Amino acid sequence: MTEKQSLEDQLLTVLKNNDQKSFTIPAEGLYPHQWLWDSCFIAIGLRHISISRAQTELKSLIRGQWSNGMLPHMIFDSSHWYNKDSSLWRSHLSLHAPDNLNTSGITQPPMLAEAIVQIGAKLSKPERRTWYQQMYPALLSYHRWLYNERDPSNDGLVIQLHPYETGLDSTPPWIDQLNKHYKPWWAVVIKSTKLDNLINIIRRDTRHAPPGERMETMQALLYFDVIRKLRNKRYDIHKILRKSDFVIADLSFNSIFLRANQHLIDIAKTIGRDLPKELVAKIKSSQDSFESLWDAYSSQYYSRNLATNKLIKEPSIASLMPLYSGCITKERAKQLVDSLIDEKKFATKHPIPSVPLNSKYFDPDRYWQGPAWINTNWLIIDGLRRYGFDQYADIISQKSIELVEQAGSYEYFNPLDGSPAGARNFSWTAGLTLDLIKTKKPNTRKTVRSKKAK
Repeated sequence: MTEKQSLEDQLLTVLKNNDQKSFTIPAEGLYPHQWLWDSCFIAIGLRHISISRAQTELKSLIRGQWSNGMLPHMIFDSSHWYNKDSSLWRSHLSLHAPDNLNTSGITQPPMLAEAIVQIGAKLSKPERRTWYQQMYPALLSYHRWLYNERDPSNDGLVIQLHPYETGLDSTPPWIDQLNKHYKPWWAVVIKSTKLDNLINIIRRDTRHAPPGERMETMQALLYFDVIRKLRNKRYDIHKILRKSDFVIADLSFNSIFLRANQHLIDIAKTIGRDLPKELVAKIKSSQDSFESLWDAYSSQYYSRNLATNKLIKEPSIASLMPLYSGCITKERAKQLVDSLIDEKKFATKHPIPSVPLNSKYFDPDRYWQGPAWINTNWLIIDGLRRYGFDQYADIISQKSIELVEQAGSYEYFNPLDGSPAGARNFSWTAGLTLDLIKTKKPNTRKTVRSKKAK
């Protein structure tokens, strides 16, 4: 048995052990429910094992869709012994939530279209049309919801209400806004009395991973308080927007949405459907407005705070996500690649860090504040290929595979020494690594020198 076959067997075992028949949990213990973009990434890997099982993974997602079109970022497994999470969200408070399921009240990056298309690529043309016809209504409804409820400025950029919606939970741009604009009295008391150290002991996530690998306790408490406020407003967007501490057009989310819109257009064309005219206009406005997130001085894209209308100039892995969007110019893409190969930014031994090395937030082990993640690697690899930067895509793909081969299918990895962190046997790590192996071009590995910052 070759090393490659041995690795593939390990990846298959992770996916098999986390399989709940109709959906796949991210990891046993820490993540016992179904997550939106997790299942999309997992389905991309499952398509190499079983097309029907990959399709089931996505169909199980849309069962949780709200009547207004929102796809929740979590669907709770009521049969699991740990179902307390659902009581935090209380989705039933919204008239739009499903009656027979408990879900969260927010969404997550719109990866559904990508996963649908990736599965479609493995099907014959007649089968692909049938598959697209099955998924199109839910997908269309989701994209319309994003524009109807999450584009208050009517400029095509959709907003997020909670860091969890970005998928990059503790990412620096949101931490920055948290520290600047959200300081409830109880948080000041807890911090001054150092009660956060005591609370850290009873956190569920730190039972499965060391505290230094998770978000800081004060951040977690403030995030839960934001959930409480959204819940108290019954997830009514009109009530939320009257006074909200977090209304941000997140760069990573909007980059993924731009790509998802293109997939939606292609899916509709394949099955002979015409997108609603107002949606076509919205998609065009998204592409036009995206450039407003560019900062010429630093040659980077950033998220924008809707309340202040200012860019949040804290770089993160999101800075590279416009490559995945496919909607920026080749010149802009080259500038982002320059950051990718800069040894003081993103060029680490084990790519790609979730925060650049020169950021004050960089911590190689702490959640989304430094570690390398296979899912963001996958997205950037995809973008690099479509812009013609195959040599960089090949290197990141190979290094990602080697990282998992050496350390296992962990949730994330230290970008400096490759040590694993977070949850073990993580499903999207296994699924996307399998996809990188299956789609790898033979004999394409090249040596590319990193660029040293001036």
